[in-house]
Amino acid sequence: MKNIIYVIIPIVGFTIVLINALFGHLLFESDTEQVANKYSIYVHLQPEWNSNPKNLIFDVTNSWYKKYTDKTIETDSTYNTNQLQYLNEKSYVELKHDFSHCQDEWTPILYRKAIDTVRHEIEYLQGEQLSTDPEISIYPDVENSNYDLAAQQQKIKGGFAQFIPICTSNEKTSYDFSIKIDNDDIGFDVYFVPSENQRKNFYSPSFSFYEQSGCFAQNKKSFSGTCNDLEKNSGLLIVIPDELKPWVTKITVNLYEKI
Repeated sequence: MKNIIYVIIPIVGFTIVLINALFGHLLFESDTEQVANKYSIYVHLQPEWNSNPKNLIFDVTNSWYKKYTDKTIETDSTYNTNQLQYLNEKSYVELKHDFSHCQDEWTPILYRKAIDTVRHEIEYLQGEQLSTDPEISIYPDVENSNYDLAAQQQKIKGGFAQFIPICTSNEKTSYDFSIKIDNDDIGFDVYFVPSENQRKNFYSPSFSFYEQSGCFAQNKKSFSGTCNDLEKNSGLLIVIPDELKPWVTKITVNLYEKI
């Protein structure tokens, strides 16, 4: 049965790509106000980190509802320059795509949409994906089994924290989110926080986050949740221990505004 499935999947993928090329503009055209920001954040840790010279990639998809009258979508996709920054008195270089600022919108290339759809189906068959909708990613709740929560709480005190902002046209909103890490050695913590200021506060007693169920998780390999009544400047704070072994660690983040 598995052999048949692995034969069918490439055929379906090729068919979707061909249909995209011929009729994609009709299939994926939408007049709704739901827009997407898709971008990556590249982080290179400097010598102050134990994990130097390791790299992090945060692959982010943010689907939200924008209030606008002009349906014209800007497509300027220039990249920011490398920026040397400091966190907890340790430096790192960050390269962030312009789509991360919630102004421009990302229109998916048709073949990319087809590839993402096929990848989604493969993940679903393998149990790594719980959603049957290719537009939405829901990851299972998987604990890090390499060490316990008490060890994680010690490890992340010197870890790296990345803030991922939400996008919204409202003063308050609700978000579904899912996140996973491809590093087999460590787990991540994730918190919905009121603002980016909490990124630096994480290393101090003044750290605060949304404490209701579904708004945070600790020592996970993958997790999905829902957080309500978020302020417009809120976002996800993702924290990982400073114990990276692979050259590159990828963290996949999906955010979906609810209406």
